[in-house]
Amino acid sequence: MKYAPAPEIQKKIEVLVGRLNFTHIKLKNIHCIRSFDAKTRAYARIWGMSKLFHEVAGLEPNYIIEVIAKRFDKLSEREQIKTLIHELMHIPKTFSGALLSHRGPHHAINDREVEKILKLFSI
Repeated sequence: MKYAPAPEIQKKIEVLVGRLNFTHIKLKNIHCIRSFDAKTRAYARIWGMSKLFHEVAGLEPNYIIEVIAKRFDKLSEREQIKTLIHELMHIPKTFSGALLSHRGPHHAINDREVEKILKLFSI
């Protein structure tokens, strides 16, 4: 698989984090890439860094947001924004490097919740 930096996605993430008031997200630790030839049905994915890297190697938690070029690039601007919000919702308030699942006792990450956020913040 091939990867390339995605600075335009990085800019969208920076705008979204500010507009959505996601103050727990450290933008310097978010990295965005575009992948080519990925064998997935996903439009985008988020990769976290396990706690082990922090505890053993002393590395700060980082996240990589990967957009799948052949699928993500075909989406409308609104659907791209929704997809990026969905990926940001996987980052826990602790910014620990872990990822939140789609369903949990105190959260849900799905289209309905993303739509609520879009409406709440008039995006």
